Amino acid sequence: MPPILTAATIGLGVGEQHARTYVQSPHSRLKWVFDLNRAKAAAVAAAIGQGSVADSYEQVLADPEVNVISIATYDDDHANQMIAALEAGKHVFVEKPLCRTLEELRAIYQTWRQYPHLAIESNLVLRSAPLYRWLSDAVHSGRLGQIYAIDGDYLYGRLHKITDGWRKDVRGYSVLEGGGIHLLDLAVGLLGELPTTVTSQGNRICTQGTAFSYNDFACSTLTFPSGVIGRITANFGCVHRHQHVLRVFGTQGTVIYDDCGPRIHTTRDPAVMAAPIALSPLPASKGDLLSSWLDAITKGDRIATQRITRNNLDLISVCIAAEQSLIEGATVTIDYL
Repeated sequence: MPPILTAATIGLGVGEQHARTYVQSPHSRLKWVFDLNRAKAAAVAAAIGQGSVADSYEQVLADPEVNVISIATYDDDHANQMIAALEAGKHVFVEKPLCRTLEELRAIYQTWRQYPHLAIESNLVLRSAPLYRWLSDAVHSGRLGQIYAIDGDYLYGRLHKITDGWRKDVRGYSVLEGGGIHLLDLAVGLLGELPTTVTSQGNRICTQGTAFSYNDFACSTLTFPSGVIGRITANFGCVHRHQHVLRVFGTQGTVIYDDCGPRIHTTRDPAVMAAPIALSPLPASKGDLLSSWLDAITKGDRIATQRITRNNLDLISVCIAAEQSLIEGATVTIDYL
């Protein structure tokens, strides 16, 4: 029998779904929940029927029984909390973004190198959706021919969450790191290669006159070694429902997901309509990626967990470079660790 992992969840917004996944998984049990709002933590523990309320993050780190920690706190807390968890000997599952700056990334990397048996995963859960699993197979099997362009739009459609919520109070909040990263992840994963350069632009027209003082719209253009061009936008101020739009262009086919649903074009004949793809563009829950990651850990699949960790480090390198380009107003060569 594979070992049962003992887990803790820190931050109980989206982290509540992490906690529920630990309870439901055959690979884990939930021992601790922690949130700055203790009443909220108590309510979550009572609702899911498992886990005690910790007095502090330090209490969780000091518990030798805890193998896995989920971090679902504010973006600017992730790096320090991850490093502390690794130093305490815990596997780490963290909400996106994994971290926000190159300095934070280097610190995480140097810490992980001291504990390479520990696994890191970031909750870029779109990749587990049925549509994108199918699309990955279609791309890599050559069904679409040679891919030459990929476009993705992260349409947040929730302006109040950046003008009134916690994001306005995070110094240097990045819509690319906080949302566009989902589409960057899909682009990199579908193509199976890492971009070499990125050029970004942005504006904050939608949030003029509000307490949010950073770009609410950003657009990044990426170049890949194969010649593919990627274009990713993070559009937090849009008048639109929350949605992820994706277009993958190949020499023999095009796949589009937008308001009209997912569909595939396999001909340039204007008389032939695109064929619908009857697959969900969303995962079953925000705990889907966590379940498969726990499975890899309990099986002792070090190759799989190290590959996952490496992929997350590479992806956040892309995102950090995209934000750097936005700040500097220049094309940036992406620095991979």
